[in-house]
Amino acid sequence: MTSIPSTDNPKTEAMNDMLANNWWAVALRGVVAILFGIAAFAMPMVTMLSLVVVFAAFSFVDGVFGIIAAVRGARKGERWVWLLLNGILGVAAGAVAILYPDITVLAFVILVAAWALISGTFMLISVYRLKIDHGRLWLAIGGIANIVFGILLVISPFIGALVLTFWTGAHALVLGGTLLVLAYRLRSHRTGLPSNLATSGAA
Repeated sequence: MTSIPSTDNPKTEAMNDMLANNWWAVALRGVVAILFGIAAFAMPMVTMLSLVVVFAAFSFVDGVFGIIAAVRGARKGERWVWLLLNGILGVAAGAVAILYPDITVLAFVILVAAWALISGTFMLISVYRLKIDHGRLWLAIGGIANIVFGILLVISPFIGALVLTFWTGAHALVLGGTLLVLAYRLRSHRTGLPSNLATSGAA
C-alpha cells in the first residue's frame, strides 16, 4: 500500500521552497491562461483555425514555463518529474496544433481533452507534495478544473466550434484564476516568512 508523501520530510520541504521561489512562473502561466480565456470570449465567432492557433500558443507557452520551473528545481537536486512531464505535454500539444492548423473540430476536441485530462492528473499527483499553506487547495482546484473540462469534451465530442470556444474560454479563466491565487500563496512563502511579512517585503 502506497502512502501519501509527508510534507515534513527534507525532500518535500525543498520542493515546496523551490516552487515558492519560482512563484513567478506559476503567475505567468495564470496570466497566459486568463489572456487566452479573454481572447476566446472576445471573439465568439472565431474560426476553427484561429482557435487552434490561439490554443497552440497558450499550450506551448504554458508548457515552456512548466519546463523552466522543473529545470530550476532539478538544478537544486530535486526530482520534478510530474512538473516536467506536464510542461512537455503542453509543448507537445502546442506543437501538434501548430503542425496541423487545419485540424478538424473532432480531432481538436480529442487533442484538447487528452491535454486537459493528463495535465489535470499530473497536477493532482503533485498536490500531495505541496503544503496546505503553500496553496495545495488551489493546485487541486486547477487539476480538478482540467479533468472536468476534459471529461466534458470526451462525453460531447461533436460540439460545435462556437460552444467549444466558450467552454475553452471558461476553463482557461478558471484555471488562470486558480494559478494566480496559487502563485500569490507561494510568493508569501518564498523567504520562509509569515504571509503578512513576506508580502510586505519586511526583513
